[in-house]
Amino acid sequence: MASLRAHIAVALAAAGLAAAAIPAAVHAADPAPKAPRIAVVDLQRAVMETEDGLRAQSTLRKFFERRQLEMNMRQEELVKKKEDIEKQSKLLSKEAIQRALEEWQGQYDGLQAAYAEYERDRGRRQNEVTAPIYGRVTGLLRKLAQREGYDMILDRQVVPYAKSDLDLTDQLILMYNNNEEPAAAASGAPSASAAPAAPPASAPPAASKK
Repeated sequence: MASLRAHIAVALAAAGLAAAAIPAAVHAADPAPKAPRIAVVDLQRAVMETEDGLRAQSTLRKFFERRQLEMNMRQEELVKKKEDIEKQSKLLSKEAIQRALEEWQGQYDGLQAAYAEYERDRGRRQNEVTAPIYGRVTGLLRKLAQREGYDMILDRQVVPYAKSDLDLTDQLILMYNNNEEPAAAASGAPSASAAPAAPPASAPPAASKK
């Protein structure tokens, strides 16, 4: 009798262990959630530091260099003229000083308008020469994402922090310069006209309007 009870106890214990092992086995068989693979890229640098991008920047500099120099000269003339007016303020009548200041202000406003037009022209020209480069770069970025299995690639300029080994910019530039074929544009992908703007040219220092 005692022997039978002992066999039953052993059988129940074994059954209990087996039952307890079933849920653990089921959970172990469930695959762990796959973490998304994420990288970053400095899209503006990728566009502007390709061989075509560097040539485009050189072309733009030459195209607008003369206008920039002309505006710098006008700026220097206005600064000197304002200094001359201030030096003569004790020698001329208030009416003469007022006329001189009004004339100076008109020239100053004209320079600011010319500079604003210069920036608009430069931006339009920038888009014209970089749009094809941007289109190829984004196509290569899609190709890289598909080939390496990235779920998401973020623009580094809007990411507060990212480890350097997550940055694909140099790899993207190399792919472009090696003339790799880009992937076809996906539905809803940004168009080439959405090329990132280059940093603006340095504005002439504003003249003091005392």
